[in-house]
This record gives sequence, structure tokens and C-alpha cells, in this order.
Amino acid sequence: MKGLTVIFCTCFDGLSGRRAGSAGFMAAMGLMMAILMGVLVSGCGSMSPFQPDPNLRTTELPAYPELGTLPQPREKLVAAVYRFRDQTGQYKPSDNIASWSTAVTQGSTSILLKAIDDSGWFDPIEREGLSNLMNERQIIRSIRAEHGQDGPLPPMLYAGVMLEGGIIGYDSNTMTGGMGARYLGIGGTSEFRQDKVTVYLRAVSTSSSRILKTVHSTETILSQKVDAHVFRFVDANKILEGEAGYTVNEPGTVAVTRAIEKAVEKLVMEGIRDGLWGVADHEQEQLDGYFSAYEKRQEQAASIDFLGRDIGRQRGRVGLGLHLEGQRYRGNYPDPLTRPSGHVDALLKITDYLYTGLTAHHGQLAALRGFEKTYTGARLNVKGVLFPRLSLTPFLEAGGGVMVLEEDYFRYSWDDWFPYVGGAAGLEYMLDHRVGLNLAIRHRYALKDGLDGVKMGQFNDHIWSVGGGLIFYGW
Repeated sequence: MKGLTVIFCTCFDGLSGRRAGSAGFMAAMGLMMAILMGVLVSGCGSMSPFQPDPNLRTTELPAYPELGTLPQPREKLVAAVYRFRDQTGQYKPSDNIASWSTAVTQGSTSILLKAIDDSGWFDPIEREGLSNLMNERQIIRSIRAEHGQDGPLPPMLYAGVMLEGGIIGYDSNTMTGGMGARYLGIGGTSEFRQDKVTVYLRAVSTSSSRILKTVHSTETILSQKVDAHVFRFVDANKILEGEAGYTVNEPGTVAVTRAIEKAVEKLVMEGIRDGLWGVADHEQEQLDGYFSAYEKRQEQAASIDFLGRDIGRQRGRVGLGLHLEGQRYRGNYPDPLTRPSGHVDALLKITDYLYTGLTAHHGQLAALRGFEKTYTGARLNVKGVLFPRLSLTPFLEAGGGVMVLEEDYFRYSWDDWFPYVGGAAGLEYMLDHRVGLNLAIRHRYALKDGLDGVKMGQFNDHIWSVGGGLIFYGW
């Protein structure tokens, strides 16, 4: 995505002698443009929406804070990391030019060494620069020999565990989207892009070469862009054009660090569970609490699919909805009035994408200096959920039913029964895995005329309504 862009310009026709508009309007426009140009000239270098914070220039704390909450080990493990490298071979995605910059950091070995040290479970030893280390020890021996300093160097530590693996996946544009609007040349847009980085980590016994444990973790990298623009003719020969916006790109190194630290935590906790290494004696009583918190984090991670969608918020098998709407009838009387209506839904899941249900509804119909009637009705519905795994999803409804106009003292005649067909379109947002909030536009078309007591015209009476409510899902 492009970075920060701020452009303001005005274009004037060469025939500046033409007069258009009132003198007052032109004077106001001239003053406004002068102010804008003055602001731009004086502040062109400081149009960023964010101010730099010196405290955010470096990352002092772990990107994954749970790494510091691990139980203490019975004994630290001496661990060697020869090379934990980028195995994707990918370059940074670019829409315009060929980029030879790598998509992820090439210093992941240093990140892993820092992570295992921060965990408190490992004593990392140097192996990535082993040749340099051996050369330096040889230099020490040579200098000692030249100066008659006898005695061997202390032995180097050897590792009981080797940590291997790498960054094995970088998937760009796993999810993209945005929205925008423009009216009379004035509008704005918002876009986002999501990338994924995947890390695998394994512990290998140096004495037996057996792979003790393999874990993996995945993290997202989010980029967002917001801009606004205007393009207007302010006069017959003058154009006002402007753009402003900013882009926020999450650092890829932070995402890689978070993924590696999460993998280290999983390696330690899974190793404790499998009996590969033990915790300190004073931590034994609190071990259940550590595993409870760890398993809760794993359950939360398991409820997110590879696109970042919360699977745990899928709707249940049955649902009960309560909705309030404002509605207007369309018929033979002019000046229809907005009147309230409400309905109760009972839903049963057929598939994740499809529900069927029964709705009972009650409301009023009215027109200015015309009529006002109350009705009660019921209908059978089919509801289609377009993206059942997303917290926010569009939905569509279609069905048919009957409305009964209420006379005095709730006495009905067959002439007051009106069958209808209808549908709805709206948005539903899941507040959690059981409660949803939805907004909808609904239309009902009567299969016979006379809702307002008048039978005439080419089309039957029909009703438009807009409203929302809550829907409760269970098992």
C-alpha cells in the first residue's frame, strides 16, 4: 500500500478575466484558498496524523507477554540454535514495481535466541557464529603461548537440546477489503490487507537425535489505508481538488517475534505435559493454574480459522429473535404515516448457511386523513446467512404468510385476511456466540388488494419496514 499522501491543488482557466458568481462568493473563496495555501506551505513537512514517540522506537518487552508467565524450570536446558532461518524465499508484495526486499526478517535466529532466554527455561549457547568463536579461541591460545601463559581454556558448553525449524510460510493478501463513498465529487475510502506468517519450531535431543517435540504458530500482519478526496468545480473555470490520507502497516518483524515467542511458550508447556522436562518443586501446586490459562489461550486460538474468522461465534441450532421496526404502507391513500411494528422469530438451523423459521408479528398501518388499522400476522421464513463464520455478515430472508386486520373487540371476518409474500435484507453482528444484533429492510406484498379498505390500482397494497433487534441462539 502507498504511504502518506497529502495533495491540495487548484486549477484556474487562463481566461481569468471572466466574471462568474457574486463578488462576495469570490472573495470568500479567495480567502479560503489563501488560508489553505498558507497552511500547506508552512506545514507541509508535518502532515502526519501521528507524532513520533521515542519510547516506541525499540521493543523492550516481549511481543507475546505470556512468554514471561511460564512456570520456573527444575533445571535450565542448555540449548543450541545453529540457524533458524526464513525458508519462504518470498519478497515483499508490491502492486507497482518488482521488489527484491524479503517479505520477512532474515534475523530470526537472533529473535529465537532472545525468546528462549526470556522464557527462563533455556541457557542459549552460541552456534550461529561458531566458526568466529573457534577462531577467537585459537587467537587466545596463540597470544597466551607467545607470552608464556600456560593453561588450557575452559571447555565450551555443549547443548543437550538443539532447536531447529524456521519461518516456513508467508501468505500475502489472505484477506483484503474496504469501503468507500462519494457524493458530488466529495468522498473517502478505507482499505485493509491481511498477511500471515507461520513458524515451526522443534526440539531435538543431541544425545539420541530424537525429535522431542514440534510446535507451530501463526500470526497476522495487518495494513490499513484511509484517505479522503474532493474534486469540485467551484466556478465555471476553477476546480478545487484535494486528497488526504494515511496508511498504517504493522511491522513484519513484530509479527515474526510474536509468532516465535508463542512457539517457544507452546514448546515449553507441551514438553511439561509430555514429561520431557520438569518444573521447580515450588511450582508443582500451581501447575494446574498454568495449564488452565494455557489451554484457554489454545482454545481461543483454535476458534480462529486461517482467515482470522471467529469460528467460536457460529450460530446455534435454534434461535429466538425479538425485533422492533418502523413501517409504512403503500396503497391508494397518499401521505402514508410511519407506524411501529414488532415480531418474534423462532429459527431452526438446516445448514450453517440456511435457517427456517416461524414469525409472529403485530403492527399498525396508517395514512394522513385516510385510515389507521391494526393487524396481527404470521409467516414462514427461510433465512440465508452469507458468511456464517464471520462476526458481521449480511443475511437474506424470503417467505410468505398472512395478515389479519383487527376490527373492534378483535372480531375477524374472512375479508380481513390478507395473504402475502415478502423478503428482507440486512446485517447481523454476533456480540458473542449466542447473542446477535441485526438490522434489516423488509418488504411485504399482499396477494390481494384492500389493506386500506380500497380495491383499486394496478398493484396490490404493500409494506416497507426498517428496524432491528436481538436474536438469541442456543445449542
